[in-house]
Amino acid sequence: MHKQNAATIESKKPENDDKTPKNKTRRRRKRKPATAGAKTAPQKSQKAANPSYNGITYQKDPADIGVGDFDPGDAPEGFRELGFGAELLRGIHGLGFTAPTPIQREAIPVAREGRDIIGCAQTGTGKTASFALPALERLQGGSGTRCLVLTPTRELAIQVSDQFHRLGKHLETSCAVIYGGVDYEPQFQAFREKVDVIVATPGRLLDHLNRKSVHFRNLEILIIDEADRMLDMGFAEEITEILKRLPQKRQTMLFSATMPEKIQDLANRAVSDPVQINISPPSTPAEGIHHGVYPISMVNKPRGVLGIIDKYNPTSVLIFTRTKAGADVLCNFLENEKISVAKIHSDRSQRQRERALTGFRQGRHRILVATDIVSRGIDVTGISHVINYDVPEYPEDYVHRAGRTARAGRIGYAMTLMSPGEITPVKNIERFIGKALPRVGIEGFADDVHQQNLENEPKPLLDQPTVARYERLRKMPRRTGLSLR
Repeated sequence: MHKQNAATIESKKPENDDKTPKNKTRRRRKRKPATAGAKTAPQKSQKAANPSYNGITYQKDPADIGVGDFDPGDAPEGFRELGFGAELLRGIHGLGFTAPTPIQREAIPVAREGRDIIGCAQTGTGKTASFALPALERLQGGSGTRCLVLTPTRELAIQVSDQFHRLGKHLETSCAVIYGGVDYEPQFQAFREKVDVIVATPGRLLDHLNRKSVHFRNLEILIIDEADRMLDMGFAEEITEILKRLPQKRQTMLFSATMPEKIQDLANRAVSDPVQINISPPSTPAEGIHHGVYPISMVNKPRGVLGIIDKYNPTSVLIFTRTKAGADVLCNFLENEKISVAKIHSDRSQRQRERALTGFRQGRHRILVATDIVSRGIDVTGISHVINYDVPEYPEDYVHRAGRTARAGRIGYAMTLMSPGEITPVKNIERFIGKALPRVGIEGFADDVHQQNLENEPKPLLDQPTVARYERLRKMPRRTGLSLR
């Protein structure tokens, strides 16, 4: 689906005649006459005629609404058993879903009953559809904005809104995505149109609430996605303030990949008599991931990345760095090696971030170098290898990074380059997940003292020795705020 950045849609500002000197005339640019065969820019009034995504809202083709010639019997049996209508089954079938995932089987029936939910499941297990499907079903036949979804990052907001659109493609529901770094006017327009679903990041949404450009008097459903990451990024105050401005009578669904104590504090404020759904231990990576830790000198890490790429020749690699500067340095190194690479971090503009993700998804870039901004919720099909160029500072971040591969039951690789100063964080990860991570060598590094007597290949955690889990609370405060956004 073609995406046009919202920042390209700008409102016309009235000219201020008071700032023009009276003794001077304003020059006007002469329009060049259109030549035969020249392409002219489409008028704004023509936008709705071509169903597309303009960065804020989706315009649907009326021909897609309804069941059409779709046979509900063609939909996966597991979703038919959940009792969804033909329009939703058509959307499910169009996305290629084959069967409900465990979190979907557990959460969807509870959500359809209108109960509040606290859901915990590994990344890549289909949490988005587990709340989007029952929400779309409930929104039929009403009016006004009745569903609000909060996400920690712009990229995740775009992905969740896209999932709502694709699952509800054959329904009459409307959806808009609201995030910072882009023009306000298209977002004002979405509020005036009273779209059914708003997917938003907390900062920009609170800005709109303070401007009184949006209200949620008709709200029926609140969904908080990736709640743990939301708090890690310093959005606790924003979420608290947003909750104060929402109707008390509503259904609230809170989903997270980990369940630290601070999530329970948020849940106490947000939900009422919730149903707890825990699909798997919140600190356990997916079973299909092969793990490997590569002891290596810090100076040899760039060469280590090249050694892994040369050995496995992967087509889609996601590399995580701890800092934005580190991402820039590594990206420049790989470009000098003639490797197609893109980068994404919080210093990049929204257009640059979207262009990098789109190029990575479409295969134009073989490698994406990123900070933890994409470690949550970004679903890029076919990532075969995740490389931790820097060991994550917090053990739970390892689970989220690794969760970008082995999606939907596939096989993937999570590889971590460990310098001597990063041994303790790796041990913390092992205690957090309850398994030892195999130490693996890289060919051609006989000159590195740390690359001696190691395994040849990464291995699944199932085959590794058990490690006593890290039970006590960490005293080290987690970095939060704008540095992580």
